[in-house]
Amino acid sequence: MPLPSPLQALAEQEFSQLLEVLPQVAEWSDELQQQTCEVMGLSPFVAETLKRGPEWAGDLPKRIPFKVNDPVAYRDVLSQQLLTCESEVQAMAILRHFRQEEMTIIAWRDFHQLWSIQESLHHLSELAEAIIFEAYHWLYQMCCREWGTPMSVDGHPQSMLIIGMGKLGGTELNFSSDIDLIFTYPENGETQGTRRSIANAQFFTRLGQRLIKLLDQPTVDGFCYRVDMRLRPFGESGPLVMSYSALEDYYQEQGRDWERYAMVKARVMGREMYAHYQELREMLRPFVFRRYIDFSAIQSLRRMKTMIRSEVRRRGLHDNIKLGAGGIREIEFIVQAFQLIRGGREPALQERGLLSALEGIKQLELMPELAITQLYQAYLFLRRLENLLQALEDKQTQTLPQDSANQARLAYACGFTDWSALVVQLRQHMQNVHQVFNDVIGEEEEHTQDCAPECYQELWQLSDDEEMVKQILHDELSISIKANLHQQLVSFKHDLDKKTIGPRGRDVLNHLMPKVFHAIFIHPDAEFGFERVLSLLNHIVTRTTYLELLDEYPAALTQLVNLCTASPMVSKKLSRYPILLDELIDPEQLYHPIDVSEYHRELRDFMARIPEDDMEQQMEGLRQFKQIAILRIAAADITGVLPVMKVSDHLTSLAEAIIASVVKQAWQQVTEKFGQPTHLSERDGLGFAVLGYGKVGGWELGYNSDLDLVFLHDCPDHVLTDGAKEIDGKQFYLRLAQRITHLFSTRTPSGILYDVDTRLRPSGAAGLLVSPLTSFAQYQQENAWTWEHQALVRARMVYGDEILERGFTRVRHDILTIPRNEATLKQAVADMREKMRKHLAGKKAGRFMLKQDSGGITDIEFLAQYLVLRYSHTKPQLTRWSDNVRIFESLAQQAVLSSEQAAQLTHAYTTLRNQIHRRNLLNLSTDVALSRFTNEREQVIDLWNTWLG
Repeated sequence: MPLPSPLQALAEQEFSQLLEVLPQVAEWSDELQQQTCEVMGLSPFVAETLKRGPEWAGDLPKRIPFKVNDPVAYRDVLSQQLLTCESEVQAMAILRHFRQEEMTIIAWRDFHQLWSIQESLHHLSELAEAIIFEAYHWLYQMCCREWGTPMSVDGHPQSMLIIGMGKLGGTELNFSSDIDLIFTYPENGETQGTRRSIANAQFFTRLGQRLIKLLDQPTVDGFCYRVDMRLRPFGESGPLVMSYSALEDYYQEQGRDWERYAMVKARVMGREMYAHYQELREMLRPFVFRRYIDFSAIQSLRRMKTMIRSEVRRRGLHDNIKLGAGGIREIEFIVQAFQLIRGGREPALQERGLLSALEGIKQLELMPELAITQLYQAYLFLRRLENLLQALEDKQTQTLPQDSANQARLAYACGFTDWSALVVQLRQHMQNVHQVFNDVIGEEEEHTQDCAPECYQELWQLSDDEEMVKQILHDELSISIKANLHQQLVSFKHDLDKKTIGPRGRDVLNHLMPKVFHAIFIHPDAEFGFERVLSLLNHIVTRTTYLELLDEYPAALTQLVNLCTASPMVSKKLSRYPILLDELIDPEQLYHPIDVSEYHRELRDFMARIPEDDMEQQMEGLRQFKQIAILRIAAADITGVLPVMKVSDHLTSLAEAIIASVVKQAWQQVTEKFGQPTHLSERDGLGFAVLGYGKVGGWELGYNSDLDLVFLHDCPDHVLTDGAKEIDGKQFYLRLAQRITHLFSTRTPSGILYDVDTRLRPSGAAGLLVSPLTSFAQYQQENAWTWEHQALVRARMVYGDEILERGFTRVRHDILTIPRNEATLKQAVADMREKMRKHLAGKKAGRFMLKQDSGGITDIEFLAQYLVLRYSHTKPQLTRWSDNVRIFESLAQQAVLSSEQAAQLTHAYTTLRNQIHRRNLLNLSTDVALSRFTNEREQVIDLWNTWLG
């Protein structure tokens, strides 16, 4: 497409002037002369730069290849040029000439569309980094000669870290952008090597001042970059350079929301400085990325957007493609909202670059795919337009030109036939962006509208006055005074007065509480929910971000009230682990737990986000996953989505997935130290198994169940490990089992993982923590008591390789099918049951203990175990299952029980277990009135007497 005629005439005029200054241009190829003429018509900056006749212009035929240069070469070239430099004046000239040359090449490629906008922004960022860092490197050596080398207390040389912020940090620098920098150094000390030492702080302050001058001060050759240091702690009033510890103290104690946004993109200049930056980055990570989901970001971004919009109006910044509605800034706000809200828990969102972070949002499915596509396309379009706009005259502007010449230049460079066609495309992109922005972040004005009825506003405003509270509750809300809700509210308000909440927290609380009252009092069981919700809020009220979550998401507040009202267990869990509040956002996901077969995959995906070498975070991650999963199961249980049998299936599958993950973690930690036993070199698997007994073995876990586990291995004698620290194979498996129990029992902020009971192993607490399979088999054959064989009925392998699984299944089958004397077996089982009853049953007069009293769950379990042990030698199919319901089905199929008897036991068992689940959710003990479940109990007692009486 030829240049429009007005631009063509201008281009030819500029080119003829260039020929006068650089006659050798006439010797260039026709294609290069045509390109040169065209770009001079499109960019006054390029035209003026070339017409000055710089020495490097003669090398353009070598510098304008269609293949893009490696941006890393910028530093190599510039460092060579600075080697012979002896003064700051000379350095300024070298830096400015170098920038002009490279910026001309970049503009040339931009206007001729020889590369993508991503490549252009990357080169601009790398060029700036090269100029900044090589200038620093040259100055550092000069300053060391003048004032000595800055040293740490223990005698190590100190360097200054230059942190690039904003688009420089994100490797997305504009053509004519300012550069935002922060200077820091590791620690205080003094310089060494000169007659007079100075403090490190003084050294680096002087160095920083000189560096800013080197880059920013205008000379006859122009300047390199406008340097903006206002993002440093305390802004313009703060010290120019601070130590790591001072920086950390500032951000932890005084860091503001906008500084978090800025720090997301922070990147240290100079690749050789990255290792030094890791320490500082880890120090600052908790400030930038909160480990909980942080909804304070949305309201802060709204406020910033409102301030920017006001500034646009005040300054008359119309047609601004950065700050206007749907502009670049709104795209940045959308992406930053997700980064700051979820970045602490999603490493994919901790990217500095906007497009990389947008890809993370896509992978995590946090936005509709169409919206992500619109943002991606709009961002590339707006950034290309912005870059070309600035490359016209090397000026920092984002406002569309009003003159026809520059409009024609931009339209042509962007591939449009005329300016109006470009504007149509631009408006469409900006409309799309603004729509997504409103969907994600919204406007501050719309958010501040109160949505709770007036009586709830008054209830909160007057909550210090018990009589007024009582009157509102009784007259307006028809709440009985006997319920004492007025006293609970007044007490809650008094408790708040003693807490350090802060102005932001108070504002959010004042906005939230009327909504809380509204959600509670439209619930039919408000009397129960009121106290529990207030108790929960009392626990989390100093964590403003959680209040903001509930304020932002009415659906989350509704779910909170529903769950707390239905279950004090859930209420206490949310109070203890408020990170679970994040799960209330999506009711669809909350009330529809994953398929029972998916827990292994879900846990694997969840843990993949945490570095494998971070043991502390791995342990915390497991506990968080468990708490999240149990909350979802409980929510589905409360609403009847899951029947009792399915609840236990889910809780058991969850436990199995966690056991597998714990074994994997323990294996990794132990093998790192000792290697692995050499017998594994010729087989798959770990040669290690975990047996589940009791409830986990019978697929019958409840919400508060512990895990009865036994560990096995099949390591031969005289096997050693192959690691640097060699140990015996059996000792290795003992260390592995110890590590597993440690990972389960260690308390982190999210509690312990499970209480693990290993006393069912051979010889109980006196036996080895982990046994060889052969020893296990021998013990079961020769030394085990009848009650241990009963326990084996409810045992299965919950983790292990195929070889061990076959071995254990064979041992279990052989033991259960041993012919037993009926009278002896009956006596042993009955005696053990009586012993348990004496110790555990009948603790409350007039109450039926669901588990231990006659006719309860333990009677049913003992009946199943007795019948399997009694008849398996003639009916070996009875050994197949370890859960009671399928055992009763097998007993009916094998004609040991009648279908009616099996149905009676199954009905009684599931009914009583369902009641225990219900009472667990209500945090009630497992006993009920004697008048309840009389039919079920009588049937169980009759069958007990039939078989064991």
